Amino acid sequence: MEENLSPLIAWSVVVLGYLLPLAHVIFCKDAGAWSAPKDGRCPFSPRVGWLVIVLLLGILGWLLFLRARWRQRTSNS
Repeated sequence: MEENLSPLIAWSVVVLGYLLPLAHVIFCKDAGAWSAPKDGRCPFSPRVGWLVIVLLLGILGWLLFLRARWRQRTSNS
């Protein structure tokens, strides 16, 4: 009683779990700058850092990104 995963479900997981969250971080204006700060010690910019996190963690990384944006908005208000 072995069932195979349909290609539609597999592509849906890839698109919804990785591509859409990555696209959201790429095009979000609140994700930070593309270039690293001059006085910073990290060679990655904030946006590249979020892209790496979302790429490695998928939806969980995207939820962390959304939580950070929400916290930033509530602390500025």
